Amino acid sequence: MTKALRDKIVESLTAILPIALIVVALALTVTPLKAGTFVLFIAGVFLLIVGMGLFTQGADMSMLVIGERIGSAVTKSRKVWLIALISLVIGIIVTIAEPDLQILARQVPAIAEKTPLGNYLLILTVAVGVGIFLMIAMLRIVLHIRLSILLIVFYVGAFIASIFVDPSFWAVSFDAGGVTTGPMTVPFILSLGMGVASLRAGSGGQDDSFGLVALSSVGPIIAVLVLGIIFKVHDPDYPYEALMEVTDTHDVLFAYLHGFADYAKEVAIAISPIIAFFLLFQLITRSFRKRLVVRIFMGFLYTFVGLVLFLTGANVGFMPVGRAIGEGLAKLWNGALLIPVGMLIGYFIVAAEPAVHVLNKQVERMSAGAISAASMKHGLCIGVCISLGLAMLRILTGINILWILAPGYAIALILTFFTPPVFTGIAFDSGGVASGAMVSSFVLPLAIGACYTLSGGDPSLIMTQAFGCIAFVALTPLISIQILGILYKRKTGKIKRNFLTVEEKILEYEVL
Repeated sequence: MTKALRDKIVESLTAILPIALIVVALALTVTPLKAGTFVLFIAGVFLLIVGMGLFTQGADMSMLVIGERIGSAVTKSRKVWLIALISLVIGIIVTIAEPDLQILARQVPAIAEKTPLGNYLLILTVAVGVGIFLMIAMLRIVLHIRLSILLIVFYVGAFIASIFVDPSFWAVSFDAGGVTTGPMTVPFILSLGMGVASLRAGSGGQDDSFGLVALSSVGPIIAVLVLGIIFKVHDPDYPYEALMEVTDTHDVLFAYLHGFADYAKEVAIAISPIIAFFLLFQLITRSFRKRLVVRIFMGFLYTFVGLVLFLTGANVGFMPVGRAIGEGLAKLWNGALLIPVGMLIGYFIVAAEPAVHVLNKQVERMSAGAISAASMKHGLCIGVCISLGLAMLRILTGINILWILAPGYAIALILTFFTPPVFTGIAFDSGGVASGAMVSSFVLPLAIGACYTLSGGDPSLIMTQAFGCIAFVALTPLISIQILGILYKRKTGKIKRNFLTVEEKILEYEVL
């Protein structure tokens, strides 16, 4: 094992251990788990630690390198049509490859039942939405359009479109924006921004290096809302199924073997278009030396194995535990513990998202250490902590999701006028990055279990009350990271003023 890989695994251990200890504490006290479910969880923790370490190492070696080179090469061409076309194709390819999107599509049967394409209609719709908006994001950089203007226009458009969609479909639409930008999509799109920024000198390049994920997250929201308008979705039900009974170690082994097979197939399908695109790019441009090509393919291998382990651990080990804990908490004191436990889980779970580590490292790198990965982590943790508190409050009270999303996005968009432009891009990128595989496979099942119990077993309320927690996770970092940017601006401004004051005193002394 190389030192770099060992460091990645240690990093993932420190990220996942807190959430694992919280689950163990809950299992030993207020929400006891069945022995088989608990063994599934412990095995899942191990797979998550190793999988995240392998994935982040693989992303560094492959997708980040490829994305940066493609971004710089396409931008260097100065051909607007080529930039638009490649951005559209990349957006569609990497989104279809996103495992989290497969999970969401399976949970929205209201659309799948109305077309022979089944789940693939939602997947293709979201992929086209991401492709179009990634194209817009790249053209924004070329044409020097301010990010905040586009964000205001498109989010206002999304809320206007929601007027024409059945309220039961709002939560799923806004969840789509968070789910789509997951562990496959984020590293590639972020690295495209890095590649573009490498050709721009000064602060403008740094400002433009972020924001691609932000705009790519808006596309799925609008695309799914349009889909809801076309198919006139009304009161969709959630297919609430009983958890698989795991009674002994044989059942545990069978569950994981089945999971390995399923996710190996999904990840292979996910990575293959990216590999094909890389090979085509290499044949046309010859941008990579032979040694680097070998390293990139080794990175793809790490990415494949890591993502298979991570997704298997998250979905086989964490999903049933999340559902069981949600059901258990809802039975205690009319669900009074849901809010504090949800906030505690929210604070720590964001650190267990693989794409979050990629974003934090890129931010620290592009800012030359001025914006540290630690400060980014704390800002995200606080944001997700608040978001899951709001999600649990909505389950308990049945508040309309737009009563929280509309003012929340209004605040986030207003803050763009006071935040340094680079922080606007980072903040809106963070929203998409924070709502990844762990939120989909642990937090959403927890919310579903709690909602099902509190509603007396009515699955129709799950689509309106349990769904939406991913949307909240995607919202609150927009505010917390921009506030961090305002504080950063004041701090650096104060240092600069103090420095000038010292200079003035020295000049005054020299004159005297």
